[in-house]
Amino acid sequence: MSASHQSGSADDRAVVWFDIDNTLYSASSRISHVMGHKIHAYFLKLGLTHDEASELHLRYYTQYGLALRGLTRHHDIDPLDFDRQCDGSLPLEDMIQFDPSLRKLFEDIDRSKVRVWALTNAYRPHAERVLRILQLDDLIDGLVYCDYRVENFSCKPEPEFYQLAMKQANISDPSKCYFIDDNRGNIDGARAQGWAKCVHFCEKGLEAVEGGRTMQIGKERAPGAKSDDDVEIVTSIEELRVVWPEIFKI
Repeated sequence: MSASHQSGSADDRAVVWFDIDNTLYSASSRISHVMGHKIHAYFLKLGLTHDEASELHLRYYTQYGLALRGLTRHHDIDPLDFDRQCDGSLPLEDMIQFDPSLRKLFEDIDRSKVRVWALTNAYRPHAERVLRILQLDDLIDGLVYCDYRVENFSCKPEPEFYQLAMKQANISDPSKCYFIDDNRGNIDGARAQGWAKCVHFCEKGLEAVEGGRTMQIGKERAPGAKSDDDVEIVTSIEELRVVWPEIFKI
């Protein structure tokens, strides 16, 4: 895992971490749906039946936070080949588009108080491609992603991923980490590391295909996770202006 921009130097500003997929764009784009089918097809190439592929895909997604993590741990696959056939083959330019209001929200964040980083389970090319299409790449101070080139790479919601993210951003105080993600399991992982200022982005009435099956976005949680608590829930990124007023310009 590494950053696409230079790691932060000594800086006492807080860091606002934005998830990318299904957070910076609506799940109605169907990217998760198409991606789910591509991953399912990849499982089939391993010689599995449709039912076996669906079950294993869901198990790996739930257990590891990323189907590829299970594939690299338990199957002899090339993660870069997986990326080319799945994320890399998505027609993103036809599925998402620039949203002026989203860019305005990023422009309105007070950079004298906070830094803005992206935190994603995708590989670097996909993440940078999405940020470029959304015209947010110049407003992101750093990008932390899953480095498929590294053996046993970590990902959300594994503790190591959040710890390495903080190292990349050169921030030692977890209480200064803001975080928004559409997956509640990823929120749980961040809170376990002391990231107290977490927001669960949960669009209403939208579903996605994950793990080869349809499930409500953001409901995936690890076994034994605590019941709903004081985590803020927003249905629109614009609501961050109300939830985190201190990070925006007055």
